Amino acid sequence: MIIRENYLKKIRPFYDVDLIKIITGILGCGKTITFLQIMDEIQAKGVDKENIIYLNFELKKYSFLQNDNDLYQYIKENMKNKKKYYIFLDEIQNVVKWELAINSLKAEYNDKISIFITGSNSDLLSSELATHIAGRYVSFQIRPFTFEEVCEFKKRKDKNKYELESEFEDYLLWGGMPQRLIFKEVEEIRVYLTDLLNSIIIKDIIERFKVKDSDLFNRILEYIITTPSQIFSVESIQKYFESENRKVTKNTIYNYLDYLCKTFLIQKVERYDVRGKKILQGKFKYYLTDLGLGQIMNTSKKVQLGAYLENVVYNELIYRGYDVKIGTPNKGEIDFIAEKDGLKEYYQVCLYVGEDEKIIDREFNTYKNIKDNYPKYVISMDKFDLSRDGIIHKNIIDWLLHK
Repeated sequence: MIIRENYLKKIRPFYDVDLIKIITGILGCGKTITFLQIMDEIQAKGVDKENIIYLNFELKKYSFLQNDNDLYQYIKENMKNKKKYYIFLDEIQNVVKWELAINSLKAEYNDKISIFITGSNSDLLSSELATHIAGRYVSFQIRPFTFEEVCEFKKRKDKNKYELESEFEDYLLWGGMPQRLIFKEVEEIRVYLTDLLNSIIIKDIIERFKVKDSDLFNRILEYIITTPSQIFSVESIQKYFESENRKVTKNTIYNYLDYLCKTFLIQKVERYDVRGKKILQGKFKYYLTDLGLGQIMNTSKKVQLGAYLENVVYNELIYRGYDVKIGTPNKGEIDFIAEKDGLKEYYQVCLYVGEDEKIIDREFNTYKNIKDNYPKYVISMDKFDLSRDGIIHKNIIDWLLHK
């Protein structure tokens, strides 16, 4: 187990603050481990173990807590002294009307309790929370391991790009879900990720959102996953299914894509007109939160390493706290415009630049019409440095490990 300091340092200032701490993220990304690390830190500060209540609603032992009344009564009965209690509720979306119990506990005990919640659905931050505890929570999203965290887990963090090729190729194909790193054989990894994906699809999507046509839903998911890093529109998806003699309404496509985003399987990225400085509507890109889950469904098509590399860069930028959009200058496309703290960076991603002048021209000249002085990067698998005209060329492993 590694300490996920990037998240802990953001949550730590709120341990004793009178706000509900909401931790979201895709199922299996490490939210429970983060909970355990927070509990360890709280106990290290001198809090008695009996003043920490931890409930994991994925476990059968807590299945008797079905609704808000059950949850409220259980917590109240287990608060047996007058000291402050720290309450950790893991995968709380499994409790019906949980937000009513939280609201009542906060009203009754005020600053005598500190509540932490995890969930695998972004609805925690919208419909369910909006009415009852809006304005009284802070939220944090946990993600699968970055490549740097994978290297730390494998005790390979001190190695260089020449020594980490096999680790990166493994990460590119099988992603960074923490539990999958326990397994060594490809078949074991595949079994674990298949079970995890099925749990997300069946429990977090099919059952939760009451999807009626599961076959159509799975085909839309497969279509998005097996054509990674491509620009989509609802119309283009609809036309694809019409070519397959399958009719589907635009509203259904919108809903299914929304479900996939809400459960953090995919992330939608908007396109940005660099010259006009405005968001372009109608067409988007979707990136996988974890490439390993995409690999499970991509059994019949050739692995698109260039698209996977782009996906890795997107996930890393989000992890580093950037707001990310796709850039559209006059000609071509900038893979990413990343903004943070009022500053901007541009990124082009390419599998290999090599010595091919056409590729060099395509990747570097995209920046020709951008006149500002913000940093401009080309990221690739190349081991040598092709930086030119103020544009920084970085090897992907170097960029991932050295911020």
